[in-house]
Amino acid sequence: MDFKHIKFDISDELATITLFRPDARNALSPEMRDDMRVALKLVKEQAGEEVKALILTGAGGAFCAGGDVKAMGSDERTSLGTRRGLRADHDIIYDMAHIELPVISLVDGPAAGAGCNLALAADFVFATPAGMFMQAFGRIGAVPDWGGFFILPRLVGLQRAKELVYSARKVGAEEAKELGLILDIVPRDSAMAEVREFAGRFRHASTAAIGMAKNILNQSYNLDHRTLLELEADAQGMALVTPYHKAAVQRFKDKEPSLFDWEKLRGEKSS
Repeated sequence: MDFKHIKFDISDELATITLFRPDARNALSPEMRDDMRVALKLVKEQAGEEVKALILTGAGGAFCAGGDVKAMGSDERTSLGTRRGLRADHDIIYDMAHIELPVISLVDGPAAGAGCNLALAADFVFATPAGMFMQAFGRIGAVPDWGGFFILPRLVGLQRAKELVYSARKVGAEEAKELGLILDIVPRDSAMAEVREFAGRFRHASTAAIGMAKNILNQSYNLDHRTLLELEADAQGMALVTPYHKAAVQRFKDKEPSLFDWEKLRGEKSS
């Protein structure tokens, strides 16, 4: 399938979406948005079968500069038109945050504005030493979009989220790790290989179990204890009748090693 502003690949049960407008630091063009919708639909259709994890990154030494500022400020812009456009984009950020697969983003260079929140919507965020995160909206008199109000406080707490939003300042990779915005920093020359190795470990896991756990964890800040217990019971009822679980139990009874041992899988090569 032809894409204009992304590159899309599925290999070794890992899907990779690469934002590809290097001349514009991968800013979110209408074509890129459309490409991402199609790619995410393909990933969802193949989740658990051909696809066990999703990697999101950017080309050309940038992750994503966010919205195209040059196209903003038109006298023809209306509040309802802006609202309509953002609501159309919400399916992208929602799918990225809630697709029932492990999602890993790799940030090399700037991730600003909507691009920052797109990166942070992943389950696991890695950055190279050149990675930079910025809630840039305040610099142009705007408020966070693309899920920032949901994502940011959950990662860093309310007070720090306010500081990052109000100041619109740049956050380098080291500080991003200290704040909890990212999981780890990876060397630039081997960044994709390390991220693929990390993502590749999920090929040996139960995608069904991870998907259900992700669904509940994403709701855990919003629901009461009783409701979470009910969701837990429902999910476990489904997990314990999957072929994966039955095979894992049989391996345990036969005193065979587990297929999914996170530490032992570390360093496994994924091309």
